[in-house]
Amino acid sequence: MAIEITRSEHTASDLRREAARTEDSSQARRLLALALVMDGASRTQAATSCGMDRQTLRDWVHRYNSEGIGGLVDRKASGPAERLTAAQLAEFSAIVETGPDPAEDGIVRWRRVDLRDLIQARFDVRLHERSVGKILDRLGFCHMSVRPRHPKADIQAQEAFKKIRRTRRPRHPGQRKAKADRGLVPG
Repeated sequence: MAIEITRSEHTASDLRREAARTEDSSQARRLLALALVMDGASRTQAATSCGMDRQTLRDWVHRYNSEGIGGLVDRKASGPAERLTAAQLAEFSAIVETGPDPAEDGIVRWRRVDLRDLIQARFDVRLHERSVGKILDRLGFCHMSVRPRHPKADIQAQEAFKKIRRTRRPRHPGQRKAKADRGLVPG
């Protein structure tokens, strides 16, 4: 059965001209196949000459009839649906921003494993560690962070240790750094 192109705003030569202008090679092939159909070629001949199957050409004719030349461009696949809703992402972002509570969470800094477990407990969504990392990246969080401070650390003792002046043994001006003694005779 022959296929019918119902749009009449473009002629076969117009479609060929558009095929020459476009930078998308797939769209150009589809436009040329439609031009062949408009010239009276059979569906098999038009599809074979443009490197596609008859059924594929039929599908592109239907798309052209409904959407025009713009419909002959490949569409980007939508991909899988988001696992967390916008509200859950906002809540998760706030949790990450405030950080863990050592008394409640039992940790002093978030790791992806910990966040994965938190997401499963709070939102009942199972994710892989890598997926948690991608979510953190999308939310603008960096994997680098300051070293966590232990809650029982003595800050005054740390500051006092930093202020201790350490002296070095002075070297003579012509003396090179001494290598470790390996039991070798010099020279």
